[in-house]
Amino acid sequence: MYMRTIEIMVGAFMLAGVLALVFLAVEVSGVNIGTAPGTYTLHARFTDVSGLPGRAKVSLAGVTVGRISGVRVDVEYAEAVVTMEIEERYRFSTDTGAKILTEGILGGRYVALVPGADEEYLVEGDTIEDTQGAMIFEDLVGDMITSIGAD
Repeated sequence: MYMRTIEIMVGAFMLAGVLALVFLAVEVSGVNIGTAPGTYTLHARFTDVSGLPGRAKVSLAGVTVGRISGVRVDVEYAEAVVTMEIEERYRFSTDTGAKILTEGILGGRYVALVPGADEEYLVEGDTIEDTQGAMIFEDLVGDMITSIGAD
């Protein structure tokens, strides 16, 4: 009887550990179970979205205000179109800008919104016009080497 109780307790402990790991994995990855209630869709066109993952955060002043729901290529204009799901409580003026930034030196990429001062607001399906693509480290190093070699 005593051995059976120990086996049940060890099994319960292992089950709790596995459930905790699954919970942490879901929280860290930013994956939402189901659809996010109270969001609206915005789009932004970028010339380069290198390294921007599919569920990256969208932030304003360091605060997460939404998530990226998709990235596609517009072949006609040779640009990447990023689709963002923004929480309803956050509203942005029509002259809002978007840029792709990196969290720290080696961190992941995300979209940062820079609010404007216009009195009209973006609504469901609107496109942010003022964008700045990702800064590519390799391009910066190549430019630096080229400029040093030219001197």
